[in-house]
Amino acid sequence: MVKKNALFLGLIFSFSVCFAQNHNHQSKFDYVPDVITAMKIAEAVWLPIYGQEIYTQMPFKAKLIEGKIWQVEGTLKDALGGVPVAQIRKSDGKIILVTHGK
Repeated sequence: MVKKNALFLGLIFSFSVCFAQNHNHQSKFDYVPDVITAMKIAEAVWLPIYGQEIYTQMPFKAKLIEGKIWQVEGTLKDALGGVPVAQIRKSDGKIILVTHGK
């Protein structure tokens, strides 16, 4: 499972880099159009970094910031610890931030 997600993450990154290098104009559609897509990308990014632990912090929730950036977060089950957070640009899928609260 980790290898598949790492491969998926690599494909997303390669696609984003290739697209950014070959297209200088604004796309007519968004590569991360909805909450489900944003959460799947975040999961693919978090899994190789934080491992299966991320699944203890479900459900994941996503919100669109200023119509441009998806912020995806885990859910804190108890008062201790933190949750994974990812920010993903809606227009091209670029991963802007990956972190985990303490």
